[in-house]
Amino acid sequence: MQIANPALLSRVFTRNALQEWVARGEDPALADCLREQLSGAEAEAENGTETRAGTSNRSVISELYKTMLKSYRNEYIYKNTLLNKLLLGRHSLGTTTALAEVPIEKSKADFILINGRAVVYEIKTELDNLDRLGSQLQDYYRAFDTVCVMTSESNVRSVSAALEHTNAGLCVLTKRNGIRTVKEAVADRSFLSHHSMFKLLRKPEYERILLARYGELPRTTPVRLYQECLSRFAAIDLDSAYRAMLAQLKRRIVVREKTRFLQEVPYEIKSLVYFSEYGTEDYEALAEFLNQPFRR
Repeated sequence: MQIANPALLSRVFTRNALQEWVARGEDPALADCLREQLSGAEAEAENGTETRAGTSNRSVISELYKTMLKSYRNEYIYKNTLLNKLLLGRHSLGTTTALAEVPIEKSKADFILINGRAVVYEIKTELDNLDRLGSQLQDYYRAFDTVCVMTSESNVRSVSAALEHTNAGLCVLTKRNGIRTVKEAVADRSFLSHHSMFKLLRKPEYERILLARYGELPRTTPVRLYQECLSRFAAIDLDSAYRAMLAQLKRRIVVREKTRFLQEVPYEIKSLVYFSEYGTEDYEALAEFLNQPFRR
């Protein structure tokens, strides 16, 4: 399959597109991408089996993903590989939680894996530059003790140089779309900040921490409650506060239904499905869409 503008493939692999699939049983982005971007009749003739009548949505999505792997390995490819290779391949849904796009100070962590420890993955694709990498690492180390940069083989030398005097790890998305470790990350809690960790927590999460620690919440006005809770959290020793934060973050993804259904979800969209709050009916609607013939 030849795509004239591979960047438009990014429209297909988004949670908004996934919601369209589930809610409407079709995805305009998927249809538009093929209608507008297939490079003419010659491509269709050469690859007629890919888009002929009766081809399922599942097959079309698979072909689009293969095209991205070859010519446009964007951030989604990296995240989806991390989720498939690490969370589902090396760990398990019962013991490990993944989070994505987590705001930390002035940065946003691309991907975080949490089990007994936590690792922040900062993604630098072939399409990215390294201008903000230094400030991003500083932000991440204020809330987490282990950071790893994931990049392409073409960027290894420049990223390695940028990480030379840091404890951050370095891994590579290989040309065969595996993950290779270049430099092991070393845990470093010297920059952890109670304030930065607390800002990651939602109200029920920090309230659970304080109730477990003190047996009660601060008795104050609603206006003052946040600041008083922060003060109580900051009084906890750093290691205990860090472990308590991780325990709460680990609870954010509910895995009861995900475990069974993710086994049936195609590799190409496992990341989209994992980070969506789906119930049984949603999974069934998605399965129905995937098995339907693609409508050009």
